[in-house]
Amino acid sequence: MRYAMIMAGGAGTRLWPMSRKDRPKQLLAFIQRPGMKAPVSLLELADRRLDGLIERKGRYICTSESYRAAVREQLSRYDEEHVLGEPVGRDTVNAVGFAAAVLAKEDEDAVFCVLTGDHVIEPEDIFRERMDLGFRLVENDPRRFVTFSIKPTYPATGFGYVERGTPIRDARHGKHPAIDGVKEHAYHVARFVEKPDYARAQVYVQSGDFGWNSGMFVWKASTVLEALEKFKPESFEGLMKIQAAWGTKKARSVINEVYPTLPKISVDYALMEPASQAARKGGKEGERFSVCTVQMDLTWLDVGSWPSFAETVSADKMGHRFTGDGTPLVVGGKNNLVVSSKGHTVALLGCEDLIVVQTPDATLVMPRARAEELKNLHAQVDEKLK
Repeated sequence: MRYAMIMAGGAGTRLWPMSRKDRPKQLLAFIQRPGMKAPVSLLELADRRLDGLIERKGRYICTSESYRAAVREQLSRYDEEHVLGEPVGRDTVNAVGFAAAVLAKEDEDAVFCVLTGDHVIEPEDIFRERMDLGFRLVENDPRRFVTFSIKPTYPATGFGYVERGTPIRDARHGKHPAIDGVKEHAYHVARFVEKPDYARAQVYVQSGDFGWNSGMFVWKASTVLEALEKFKPESFEGLMKIQAAWGTKKARSVINEVYPTLPKISVDYALMEPASQAARKGGKEGERFSVCTVQMDLTWLDVGSWPSFAETVSADKMGHRFTGDGTPLVVGGKNNLVVSSKGHTVALLGCEDLIVVQTPDATLVMPRARAEELKNLHAQVDEKLK
């Protein structure tokens, strides 16, 4: 059976003052898309993208245990067992391992996708088509780890990159038949590159051989656990304790005891890169895993900062973008983002490239170019406003 796990544990400090400790960015109902009557959250969008791809009973959300109530209030169709609560964040490999341990116990043939809970991805029909291809690649050959690479539109330095190797010809494996459409979109991975400088990013984009690393995957749960045992045994050992306790009265106490001891590391460093290196070396060890990428030619927006959020809002002829229930008043200037709450007027005179975010208890004003520094400001904010 096919399953999905949405990772939704981020805090979103670069979206303060809207994003708060008890109301992280993925739960903010501030994304308005064409055809929608009201704004929705990024997590709701991630769940909607699974319609027609994954049955509701096969969907899980991995998030902070402290967000459990808020997640279930917003997405009430997820019961307690389908919200995997982390007592503390231990980076992406343990979120993936947590899901793999649970799914492998419930279904030894489980194949699952890992999705992010903080992106806008369009068009959704292309997303589902390529995700389905990823599932078929793994169902055809359970050794495969499939990652999804986004065709880059500019030389971004804040994303990791995936270099495509040789195309996967027909994905034939054993007695399994060939897979339709695989030639155009599926490749072996040549290498992963973490956040290059601008000059290298330019070369990567111009070459046409690289894609942005989306942080989305498809793999078989038991193969993930096998790779963890080989490449990250410290995580594997703890996750097996959690798996043994899952479904029992001791589950929560075991998770609370074990999870904070797991080594904090990303899934790319802990699994994808070692598995890719082993596959390239070949031999008996290399045959255990096959690392592939499916290219997605679509719009992929990481809504992790106010400038990226601005891209979800239509601009007027002067480049101003307005959203929220408040009243914006802008005279002169250009390219400003104004987010305001009901009953409040935000007035700008002769301003350019500003971001103004007004909430009932805090107001942020900053140049767009300095948005990445918001984390530093957030560290100095009064605790009650975090």
